[in-house]
Amino acid sequence: MELRPRRHRVPQPPPAGPLSPTAPLRVLAGSPQVPSPQKKKRHVPEEEVCRLCQRADGDPEVFGQTCQQDGLCIHENCLYHASRLSQRGDDGEGFFGFLFPDIHQELQRVAQKMCCICWQRGASVTCQVRRCPRNFHFPCGIERGCVSQFFGEFKSFCWQHRPAQRLRVPQQGHSPCVICLEAVARRPCYNTLVCPVCTSAWFHRRCIQGQALSSALHHFRCPLCQDVPTFQDEMFRLGIKIPDRDAAWEEDGAFEEHYQRHSSCDASQCLCPVGREQSEDTGPWRLLLCSSCGSCGTHQCCSDVGEDTSSWECSDCADTCTAPSVSPGAANPATTAPAQGPTCSTPAPGSSGLEHEAGMLRGHPSTQLPSQPTESPSATSQPLTNNPGGCP
Repeated sequence: MELRPRRHRVPQPPPAGPLSPTAPLRVLAGSPQVPSPQKKKRHVPEEEVCRLCQRADGDPEVFGQTCQQDGLCIHENCLYHASRLSQRGDDGEGFFGFLFPDIHQELQRVAQKMCCICWQRGASVTCQVRRCPRNFHFPCGIERGCVSQFFGEFKSFCWQHRPAQRLRVPQQGHSPCVICLEAVARRPCYNTLVCPVCTSAWFHRRCIQGQALSSALHHFRCPLCQDVPTFQDEMFRLGIKIPDRDAAWEEDGAFEEHYQRHSSCDASQCLCPVGREQSEDTGPWRLLLCSSCGSCGTHQCCSDVGEDTSSWECSDCADTCTAPSVSPGAANPATTAPAQGPTCSTPAPGSSGLEHEAGMLRGHPSTQLPSQPTESPSATSQPLTNNPGGCP
């Protein structure tokens, strides 16, 4: 099959002037005839134009990264899908392992290759189907519906020989894209893909490609059924680029503060001569973190913690509201260790019950003391009975 270049209609030169008999006259009543200004094209330096696709676009979802060095500018995806370009170097050599001598040799080879889509020279991508003579630029193929795979040999296929989904599963009603919630085609096609496992997740190609670039290989899965192996294999086959790296939300230290451990003494009076940040594995300046919250710490010496103690709890996490109950025949409560925080002891003689209650509630800022009732002084002079089970 021989491809013939399309014929382009040669544009006729504009008329010599506004008085030419063939020039169309459009004069508005009451308005002078002013020629429309011509739009100036933005001049793009040659150093910013890709030598393979002849474009200066920089959309990373389409072209990948833009590689520039010594006046040579090439897109990442154009490199990977150049038909005769081999990756013979390490990842740190050249551009992604493509050596500069090999790149210049490929540029000389494709200098006379005509793109079957835009009819410009420099087409470096060839359809991998045998006896298919179509050559095209990588971005031209994306716009025309060609498929370029990002695994194995990085094969590319034209719009006629591209891999397609053969799932004969009709939509239940009119299902939207599960990512953007916009309408999709009623059957799988180039711009509409479907999960091969659940056959219920329909999505646009551009939507699933954006999710693949964000989730990367270790987190990319079906948005609906959460399948990983079968779903990834199908997306690889259909030309979805799934980079082998960390997810976008885990790069550049996005959650670095979550991995930081508390490393200071929060005692009211730190006794360490070096400072609160001093931390040792053993000894009096051993830093213990709260076993409940982990956001508060203390030195062993600052809180009078024993050397054999391996667990410590801050005052916020400790049970400051429950006092140990005393049963008959038990040890004298005066000899037992006092509980942390305010205790629920019997009011001292001569003090009113409200004063004792106010003393207990000082340790609880969020608790408000009830207002005093307007009763006779004799009713309020009697002390309140103690609650032996705990704080009121």
